[in-house]
Amino acid sequence: MSILPAPTYADVADAAERIAGAAHRTPVLTSRTADTLTGANLFFKCENFQRMGAFKFRGAFNAISHFSDTQRQAGVLTYSSGNHAQAIALSARIAGIKATIIMPQDAPAAKMEATRGYGGEVITYDRYTESREEIGAKLAQERGMTLIPPYDHPHVIAGQGTSAKELIEETGPLDYLFVCLGGGGLLAGCALAAAELSPSCTVIGVEPEAGNDAQQSLARGEIVHIEVPRTIADGAASTHVGEYNFPILQRYVDRVVTVSDDQLVQTMKFFAERMKMVVEPTGCLAAAAVLQNIVAVKGKRVGVLVSGGNVDMARYAHFLA
Repeated sequence: MSILPAPTYADVADAAERIAGAAHRTPVLTSRTADTLTGANLFFKCENFQRMGAFKFRGAFNAISHFSDTQRQAGVLTYSSGNHAQAIALSARIAGIKATIIMPQDAPAAKMEATRGYGGEVITYDRYTESREEIGAKLAQERGMTLIPPYDHPHVIAGQGTSAKELIEETGPLDYLFVCLGGGGLLAGCALAAAELSPSCTVIGVEPEAGNDAQQSLARGEIVHIEVPRTIADGAASTHVGEYNFPILQRYVDRVVTVSDDQLVQTMKFFAERMKMVVEPTGCLAAAAVLQNIVAVKGKRVGVLVSGGNVDMARYAHFLA
């Protein structure tokens, strides 16, 4: 894969034009109950209502929109635990190209079925004993396909940043922006958008307690690799942040905080009971930090990225029981 320049806000603005008409401009919702709980004005950017149910469609569609004719003929390859897999499969179908997706064998059944339903070829692996990066590199070479990783790619980062661009355009300047954090693509893109459109906004990433590699990385000043974290936030069960993402996080992100699986479940219940929304555990990361008072935001205008709603219904019922 050729080395691409690091993304800037100009790339986020370009991505917004490329995805217009394909991606949904998702709603920004408020909740009087949430405002009362926190003493703040909260604005939830609901990417659970995005096409294929998560923000990932933005980055996937933007990345494929840059393909040359040669790349389109060979098709696209990726690896993902679920949401990026679906996003690539759907974007490839829209573009009329082939898609091959490497997924962990224990990925949520609903995500795997949806990926196949969008026309993607699924190849499974054991996430605890095999390297998806190695499998992906080997397949890309064998098949001549273009590999678009889930988060460590400039076009993916720029696409994800359009969610924060839309949010700030709708709400005006924010005091805080909380963003779900796995590999860092969404956070990096949103940080670029916030720095341009709301320069005084404090950007905070939120990752699972069991997988705080980004928090460790920022503290150490270098990318830290960890074991695959065991968390219900399967979309954030990454082992390290991306090479493209990390310098952006270092420059624009104020800090990274963590939330527990129990706090994610409480936040899922809040969304279901109070806002009548299905949100997957990973999608609750940013909201949990605010609603569970991990960071005090009283009196502030706060943006919260709700990253996705793709959760297996049997698991969802179990979490809420």
